[in-house]
Amino acid sequence: MFDDFPPVRGKLLLNEPLGPYTWFRVGGAADALFLPADVDDLADFLKALDPAVPVTVLGVGSNVIVRDGGVEGVVIRLAGRAWGQVTAEGDVITAGAGALDAMVAKASAKAGIAGLEFYAGIPGTIGGALTMNAGCYGSETKDVLVSARGVNRGGERVEFALTDFGYTYRHSQAPGDVIWLEATFRGMPDDPAAVQARIDAITARREQTQPIRDKTGGSTFKNPPGHSSWQLVDAAGWRGKLHAVTGGGAMFSALHSNFMINPGDATAADVEGLGEAVRADVLAKTGVQLEWEIRRIGRPAA
Repeated sequence: MFDDFPPVRGKLLLNEPLGPYTWFRVGGAADALFLPADVDDLADFLKALDPAVPVTVLGVGSNVIVRDGGVEGVVIRLAGRAWGQVTAEGDVITAGAGALDAMVAKASAKAGIAGLEFYAGIPGTIGGALTMNAGCYGSETKDVLVSARGVNRGGERVEFALTDFGYTYRHSQAPGDVIWLEATFRGMPDDPAAVQARIDAITARREQTQPIRDKTGGSTFKNPPGHSSWQLVDAAGWRGKLHAVTGGGAMFSALHSNFMINPGDATAADVEGLGEAVRADVLAKTGVQLEWEIRRIGRPAA
């Protein structure tokens, strides 16, 4: 446990439970949760923080399992208006790292900028999108990103062009210690109504095919080359099947078999244990190794 932290202007909460900050609603506490007031507050904190203290970034918690033993060191969350601004000029959108992907899609429609509609189907923030080359329905972050700005572990401001990310499927080669601040995207001019219509179609499709009103974490596994994860999970018989690991249980959705859900009072161990059980079963039955798309962070329960 670390308890000697630099002074801040934002909020620094010790032993803060992280479950309420995640979509699964599971997990233990952070040694400290830092909600910086602005970029200077974040940079000054990182410069003064003991380099031995681990730092973890948490967005809106839509694609993460926080383990039951909590997270060592400092968890940083960029929450609030200061981190979620979205502006448009010409065919360019600039968005803060804390901006919801769906809000970026909405802003692009209002500005008559095509190409960012797919963000309406991703339940996360721009910071997370940059980290994992988020995408859906045939488009990815790499298709529209121009550049991004961030702060590294030493509190230094850094900037990356698209080519610096070395993007591949759900993966970036950018340094893992960068906390993203904002990104610039370029689309194509289009009629605002036409852009909005495509966003509406994506939203409707998502409502019909994904358990978005359940406690979930989005897509659980990446699609292996030549396969769809949902088909592999489905064929292995896990759709809608409850799998109790330590008690409350978790399950793969009956609506979409690549979405795990917490139907009640599952623990993080329940959720992660289900994912590992399915990975092992799919490998045994098909020879295909599923890779997690959901991040798992922190310590197992003692």
